[in-house]
Amino acid sequence: MKITILYGTETGNAEMLAEDIQSEIEADHEVEISNLEDFAPADFDADCFYLLVCSTYGDGDLPASAQPFADAMAAEKPDLAAIHFAIFGLGDSEYDETFNHGPKKLAELMISHGAHQVGERVAHDASGSDMAEDLAFPWAEAVIAEVSEKLGEAA
Repeated sequence: MKITILYGTETGNAEMLAEDIQSEIEADHEVEISNLEDFAPADFDADCFYLLVCSTYGDGDLPASAQPFADAMAAEKPDLAAIHFAIFGLGDSEYDETFNHGPKKLAELMISHGAHQVGERVAHDASGSDMAEDLAFPWAEAVIAEVSEKLGEAA
């Protein structure tokens, strides 16, 4: 399967996790990785499945590298009806009111343009005892299997 991992980060944590996910799945799939600040709405490919990894910054905002993407989506208003994605969030529940809001905003943005979310949005809590990889690797495997099944049924 052709997979693109898109990440939005402020301090590099989402980039590092995206690279780890790429290493974990690239033996079985054709995988590319891109910072959301370098990805334009016109770059979406209907033959690709998208894994989004996003942190939260400030008062529940998108991280700096995701903001240009969000601005471009608002300006260009792309039709993403043929796009399937899954999203993994990074956050810290110490900031209870804004925990995991960046990934939530990114998922809502994708859905508002017609994209189809696969699986539930999973969030890693930096205040918890789990490592992000311990949640992200099984999540990636599960959503890849789910989209493979869905797209296989549609073919």
